[in-house]
Amino acid sequence: MQDALVRAGDISFKAKARQFALAANRFAWDAQPATERRRSGLHFEHVTRAQRRGFRNISEDSILSLLSVTYTETNAPSGIVTLTFSASHTILLDVEYLDCAMRDLGPAWRSEHKPSHE
Repeated sequence: MQDALVRAGDISFKAKARQFALAANRFAWDAQPATERRRSGLHFEHVTRAQRRGFRNISEDSILSLLSVTYTETNAPSGIVTLTFSASHTILLDVEYLDCAMRDLGPAWRSEHKPSHE
């Protein structure tokens, strides 16, 4: 999911269901040397809390670049999932245990731009 483009309005936390999900246009690093993007879904189960940081002036149509997803165990098996986006936007998920999945939702399309980390 590194370098996935996420519309802020495509991020959702359902507290009662304890689910967090987002839809994104991910760069298909696994398809190299082709430069493709794919519509993908990423979801987490057993989420007890979700916190957004740096989202104060973000509209639902704002596009964010997902830079990384990390997991830090706090009190085994509980932990914190950190989703780090461009421009210092972060989402922290408190989870009972790590239960997540990513799935491509449709076919790939050609991308004119390959993300660069130089």
